[in-house]
Amino acid sequence: MLWIIFALMSVAAILAVLWPLTKKPLASNAGSNLAVYHDQLEEIGRDRSVGLIGEAEAEAARIEISRRILVAADSPVPAPAGRPRWHRRAAAIFALVVLSFIPVGLYAVLGSPGIPDQPAYARTALPPDHQSIVALVGQVEEHLAKNPNDGAGWQVIAPVYMRLGRYDDAARAFRKSLALNGETAARDSDLGEALVGAADGVVTDEAKRLFARAVVLDSHDAKAGYFLGLADEQDGNRAAAAAKWRALLANAPSNAPWVGFVRQALARAAGETVAGGASTADMAATENLPEAQRAEMIRGMVQKLADQLHADGDDVEGWLRLVRAYAVLGEQDKAKDAAVDAKRALSSHPDEIKQIDDLAKSLGLEG
Repeated sequence: MLWIIFALMSVAAILAVLWPLTKKPLASNAGSNLAVYHDQLEEIGRDRSVGLIGEAEAEAARIEISRRILVAADSPVPAPAGRPRWHRRAAAIFALVVLSFIPVGLYAVLGSPGIPDQPAYARTALPPDHQSIVALVGQVEEHLAKNPNDGAGWQVIAPVYMRLGRYDDAARAFRKSLALNGETAARDSDLGEALVGAADGVVTDEAKRLFARAVVLDSHDAKAGYFLGLADEQDGNRAAAAAKWRALLANAPSNAPWVGFVRQALARAAGETVAGGASTADMAATENLPEAQRAEMIRGMVQKLADQLHADGDDVEGWLRLVRAYAVLGEQDKAKDAAVDAKRALSSHPDEIKQIDDLAKSLGLEG
């Protein structure tokens, strides 16, 4: 349709230029005037012979008519009727060339005439590396709207929703995949993770049941193991959370990408990040202690760190560990006091004070 419109516009432009050139020039009356003058001369001769006019009058009339004949004879001879002048032909040829061939030539050089046209539906079938993620999602959604029982399609789009932060949509897609493709540990834990995301990081009761079911199906499911530990931590049972995460790390492959993340969680729950100068051997010694003794030992490490910082308070990392330690142990007042002491000790370092403030805010210690 676009090319048809362009063609019609070109034809209209060409006609606008050529139309005036097709009009015939007005015929010259020079030839007819000469014949009339000759007739007038003959008529003067007849009138003089029969005495209608005198000789002087006849001679004056002949002189005037002769003058007119000379003027008419000096006029240019008109072009033959029906044949345009050379400049008309040149103008017509120029119009045809400029309005037709030059635009085509420019498009051939600057455009892409070799690329075939494609309708909208064909563009959506381009390879994935030529499409945006939004276009791909839209394509799959359109397919699933027409084929709601396509289990493979729901399994494909669910992780994409997770990466886009569309947790509610991800949970819906994982539910469909679970129903259509059958239950597996991975599908249970995927749906649980989506529910946690939709709940702003809170492990809901439904998510917890899914993770527990995943562990029954596969005791080595790392995702389920992590979130079950997180559920314990959110319930205030840090010891149970630490136990789950230790078991998870004990069975983890050495190159598992999630090991570092789980270690951080374990450190947060068990207070291992706040052990100050405790050695690895000291920390290992706490592993097999009863929970009460272990907690007491950790508190001793925290106190040791606090004493060190009050003696030499330039260690911002130490202060961060101390504030976090008190928060992990549930001693909010001591955590607030530690944050205040840290800012006093680091008063000449505004950037480090900001780190303390950011941590206190993240731990809910403000106010």
